[in-house]
Formats: sequence, structure tokens, C-alpha cells
Amino acid sequence: MSQGLTVGAANRGWRPLVVAIDGPSGSGKSSTARAVARRLGLAFLDTGAMYRAVTWLALHEDVDLSDSVAVARLLASARLDVVTDPDEPTIAINGHDVTAAIRDPDVSAAVSSVATNLEVRADLIARQRAVIAAADGIVAEGRDITTVVAPDAQVRVLLVADPAARVARRHAELGERVDAEAVTDQVIRRDRDDSSVAEFESAAPGVHVVDSTSLSLEKVIETICAFVPIRALGDRRDRRG
Repeated sequence: MSQGLTVGAANRGWRPLVVAIDGPSGSGKSSTARAVARRLGLAFLDTGAMYRAVTWLALHEDVDLSDSVAVARLLASARLDVVTDPDEPTIAINGHDVTAAIRDPDVSAAVSSVATNLEVRADLIARQRAVIAAADGIVAEGRDITTVVAPDAQVRVLLVADPAARVARRHAELGERVDAEAVTDQVIRRDRDDSSVAEFESAAPGVHVVDSTSLSLEKVIETICAFVPIRALGDRRDRRG
């Protein structure tokens, strides 16, 4: 996906558009962020996939996830390659394409151990900021994007939904691979665990709250795109739909 853009004299004050989307598990962050990125012609970053990739590597290398120092050391020497094309986002770690593997139930069950590792978070936040800074406009989604990773984003959104809707969505996504009880545990427990290190349950000042419980995906996309001021699109035409 080409992200090239020529900025003329009239746009010297312009900076690449960053849309930051936070929210709990099952709120629709990933599908919404990808669709918004497509709509606006921006790159897409799923920061949760980065935590999942580290989790996959630790499991693959038989590193004890409860050993926070060992996991942080593993990441420190790891290469993460993230493709930010919203039509085909991929992630590889140490040369292994793990785009599909990080969605396996064993990774989903273990990722909170990595996501609550403060040394890992510091490392990945630095890498996420680097990806955002290198992009010519991006939609980034995760747990603490609006408050920690990209607090200066032009558009910041907290996407929420009631717990029953979030569990149902995640179960539909995983299908028969995981039973309903395990999905509920993953969604509710992970939110509880992750909330100890990231704020994604209440909106910081200036963050728009969008409740997706009873909204279609298209309506959520339209709502978020409407928050984008035309001037923030730079020389791009207004694609907000």
C-alpha cells in the first residue's frame, strides 16, 4: 500500500494523521481500526498482535512466562517485522510469520502474562511509537494508545461494548476452537489483568467514547471517521464517507 504524500507550502503545518483507538477485548477494535484505515487511506497497527507475537515466541522457545526478566530478555534480542497495510496486515518475529499462529487459543490464554510485564510493555511501546512515527498517517489500536503510545494523536477514541456483546463477538470469531466458558474467561480475565497496567476502561480528557454494543460495524466506522477534521487529512481528499 502506497503511503506517499507530497506536502506543499500551504501544508507546512500539517503532520501525518494519527487515529488512536483503545478498548477492551471484543469491543471491535481491530476490525474497526482496519476499516477506518482503509476508508481514510492510512496504515494500520494492531499493537495487540505485537504482544501476541512475543507470547508465541516465548511459548515456542519454552521460556517461562512467569519469569518476567527472561521474557523481557527474549524480546530485547528479537526482531519484530510489522506490515501495516490494512488490506493484508502481517507480523513476523525472528523471521517467523506468526500472523495466523498468534490467534491460536494457547496464545490467547497466555498473552496477559506478557502484556502485564512492564519491561516488555516499555520495549513494545517504544517500537510502536517508532512504527507510528515512520508512517505517513496511521490508525493504531490497542489498550493504551490514546494515553501512553500516542497521546498526541489528532483523533483518540475509546471503543466500548457491554460484556455480553464482547464475549459473543469473540466466541463468533474463534468458532468451535474454544468453548464459551473459555472465551468468557479470556475476555473478562484479560481485561481485569491488563487493566492493572493500562487504562482502557475510562476515557481520558479529549478522548471520544463510542459504544459499539448496538451499532453495526459500518456505523462505528462512520462515527469515528466523522471525528477526523478535514485539515488533518492533508493533501488527501476527504474520504470520510
